[in-house]
Amino acid sequence: MDFVEQLNQWGHDKKPFVFLIDFEQKKPLAWLVDDCPDSFQFKFTKASSVKKELKCATTIDELIKQPITISDYQHKYNQVMDALQKGDSFLMNLTIPTPVQNKLDFQSCFDHAKSKYVIWLKEQFIAFSPETFVQIEEGKIATFPMKGTIDASLPNAKELLLNDPKEYAEHATIVDLLRNDLSRVASKVRVTNFRYYEEIPTQNGLIGQVSSSIEGVLPKDYASRIGSILYDLLPAGSVSGAPKKKTAQLIASIEGTDRGYYTGIAGYFDGVNLDSCVLIRYLAADNVYHSGGGITFQSDMASEYQEMINKVYVPVF
Repeated sequence: MDFVEQLNQWGHDKKPFVFLIDFEQKKPLAWLVDDCPDSFQFKFTKASSVKKELKCATTIDELIKQPITISDYQHKYNQVMDALQKGDSFLMNLTIPTPVQNKLDFQSCFDHAKSKYVIWLKEQFIAFSPETFVQIEEGKIATFPMKGTIDASLPNAKELLLNDPKEYAEHATIVDLLRNDLSRVASKVRVTNFRYYEEIPTQNGLIGQVSSSIEGVLPKDYASRIGSILYDLLPAGSVSGAPKKKTAQLIASIEGTDRGYYTGIAGYFDGVNLDSCVLIRYLAADNVYHSGGGITFQSDMASEYQEMINKVYVPVF
């Protein structure tokens, strides 16, 4: 039985399971919750592998980042812009690895991270994701694309971000893409909240981010097709681009290496409802952090380079 069929069968049988699917969909993993190994630890919004919550606080030193030079970044950025100019893509997510010097205790990071989702596959990575992929509750499916960031300490940060033409265009493109994606698996798809502002805590202060919410109604037999539904929506539009298939091919060429579980998804299905996240804010076991952002015609190279660096953080403070 292949991976998708296995998830569909578990869904049909209403068996709770957890899963990881990498960006390239080459090495997916899934376990029944009762069989989940200690090597996979998770904190979803309504489920956790943690047996008891820790009450003591902890902090880590500020990360010492070693980003690529701006000229090396510009080389990849120019390749993206060339693809945009040719019409091969009109929005592409470019990601970059950044070594960090501090030796981090991943157990402490997992225990104390202040993030909506924390996913730890031991010996491989830990991710502190603020972004939901899809949620399913009582037959309704919803997604919450997150596009647009700013240093929240700037004067009028919220207004600056919400009124930025580049950020508006990028966000609207992703909302349209994901509305179309949901229409492949659900009916009555609609945008329920367009471009709402949130602040995410980091070691270096607050980051402002903009999200939207989109929802639809699944068919009654959705649990028996849960694996197929997930795969119909991959890869996540917010971390690939549009058009999705061609842009994913360009990403592989320009980035030059598989992303693996970075920008893939992780999720928990309880037999009826599902919660899942996009694997961003991602630190590999070799202390290389992965981050990036969406590039459009209106992008500014220096700003995109700085955004990529600003997203390198561990939310333990």
